[in-house]
Amino acid sequence: MGVDGVSSVRTDGAGSVGVDRPGQVPREDADVRGWTEALGLPGLVDVHVHFLPDRMERRVWHHFDNGGPLVGPGWDIRYRLPREERVERLREIGVRHFTALAYAHKPGMAQSLNDWTLDFARVTPECAPSATFFPEPGVLDYVRSALDAGARVFKVHLQVGAFDPRDPEIDAVWGLLAEAGVAVVVHASSMPVPGRCTGPEPIAGVLKAHPRLAVVVAHLGMPEYDEFLDLAVRYPNVSLDTTMAFTDFADAVAPFPARHKPLLRDLGLAGKVVLGSDFPTIPYPYAHQLHGLARLDLGADWLRAVCWHNGARVLGKRP
Repeated sequence: MGVDGVSSVRTDGAGSVGVDRPGQVPREDADVRGWTEALGLPGLVDVHVHFLPDRMERRVWHHFDNGGPLVGPGWDIRYRLPREERVERLREIGVRHFTALAYAHKPGMAQSLNDWTLDFARVTPECAPSATFFPEPGVLDYVRSALDAGARVFKVHLQVGAFDPRDPEIDAVWGLLAEAGVAVVVHASSMPVPGRCTGPEPIAGVLKAHPRLAVVVAHLGMPEYDEFLDLAVRYPNVSLDTTMAFTDFADAVAPFPARHKPLLRDLGLAGKVVLGSDFPTIPYPYAHQLHGLARLDLGADWLRAVCWHNGARVLGKRP
């Protein structure tokens, strides 16, 4: 079938369902629930969603509005809504579990961000308790406190934070998270622009020291797809999130290499590819991320794994 459907999906007695009718491929948000139901899923698990304190959210949006150095001009934020309305929009789409990824870009921020995101999760049942950290005095103590408070996922942004993940000040943090089995969503790649600490080498150094660390490579590692796919093959708890990958927006600047589709399929079925979206700060409907995944034509089992089962495992949710 063409790019708008999922081919080779039949009712076969093994749980596969027919989802290759073009009308079921999600193009608008209103299409998503029917699409997930056709896949036999209760909804979606999205490991890459941002909720921030209001003041910080406004600053992030201002950055995007004005084409800051990490963005380009003309980025139209699709879900510029009050926080409660954004939560309700995710519910309407059918996102059953999501994160509140905040990240510090200087010392003195992380602990207060953790207080906010953990409080947000307490009043938002669908939100996995989320936290962050930065190389600074006291980092091990507040990461341990976040874990004690129930944090199930952390986020670090090596491009915005401009710190080396191999910094000795956070080596014990990586070790603690590896021991706890808690995932860290890491923006480690050089998209949209390279930084002094981006690319596969720095985070590969962390994994060499902590090989059982659960790292989720944001944005599928674009544009360094080859190297980050290799890390997912080599390390048992490394996975990649789909955030912005396979969308028209990303395909125009960093298309995924077609030669790696068989490996992508294998990694997804092995639990190593998870759904991410970057909601709310995306320039297209949420459904377009799912449309991009569907048109890869990797099969219904792959879609079920990526859109629900793998993310549920990463966030410690029951399948």
